[in-house]
Amino acid sequence: MRPLLPLCILIVMTVSTALAETTYKLPLWDGTPPNHKASDLKETVFKRGADHDLDRIAYVQDPTIEVRLPSPQSATGQAVVICPGGGYTVLAYDWEGVDTANYLNAHGIAAIILKYRLPEDASNEVPHLSPLLDTKRALRLTRFHAKDWRIDPKRVGIMGFSAGGHAASTLGTHFDAGDPEAADPVDRLSSRPDFMALIYPVITMDSDFTHGGSRNNLIGKSPSADLIELYSNEKQVSPETPPTFLVHSADDKSVPVQNSLAFYQALLANGVDAEMHLYPYGGHGYSLAIGRGHLSDWPARCVAWMKSLESE
Repeated sequence: MRPLLPLCILIVMTVSTALAETTYKLPLWDGTPPNHKASDLKETVFKRGADHDLDRIAYVQDPTIEVRLPSPQSATGQAVVICPGGGYTVLAYDWEGVDTANYLNAHGIAAIILKYRLPEDASNEVPHLSPLLDTKRALRLTRFHAKDWRIDPKRVGIMGFSAGGHAASTLGTHFDAGDPEAADPVDRLSSRPDFMALIYPVITMDSDFTHGGSRNNLIGKSPSADLIELYSNEKQVSPETPPTFLVHSADDKSVPVQNSLAFYQALLANGVDAEMHLYPYGGHGYSLAIGRGHLSDWPARCVAWMKSLESE
């Protein structure tokens, strides 16, 4: 069997090289991010989960994008920026980021996992601004690299889970067209996503059915009426809001299903194409819902919806 050993080594090296070419991380910003201030906080990765083997990230100081590309043979040209959730206090990076990226890649969709800054006071000048600044930059940066990453710059969407769903829906309702006079060519590009997928998302800051932790972390325990209005994204929908796919469970005790219902109604009222899947059971935070019965259908339904956008 010894003669096979060099062949095995060659195979491992070949696979490793292929992965290195299709998976890598980039800094989100050149130099110090906007709205950042110096602090003693240290970015922290810790384990959580039944086997304590899931990466969670807190105190993000160096926002990045992790680019995961499908093989050239299967690439569809679509791309999705992924915003993991975590109540605006941590990022469920593996559970809602890496696993989702792998699933999308298997269907030919480029996945860009966003490690975005969280709105704490110590390292943000104005805490609530940083998540939106980072999601805007991630969309622009993806479009900027479209040719290198085999992406159609007009087919770049965003997906968010829980509080990441709020970050994603904030981008979908607060985007801008870019600054044609900007010195940085990335900043000249639009930050509008071409579509959104919002999975058990926080949508509103209305105290009647928001997620209290996300609201407190983003806009504080005693926010002004203007901030509540600004980040209640069901109130910010317009005809220019991108087509949206929504998933929620009726028994979600953390983020009430009314968040998705209110957003869906606002989309319909503004003539925006939308598809919503409500499940009677499932709770919250199930990511791809593998092994969760019919709930596990949602990722396939989402990919089918993304593909349907191409024929419309």
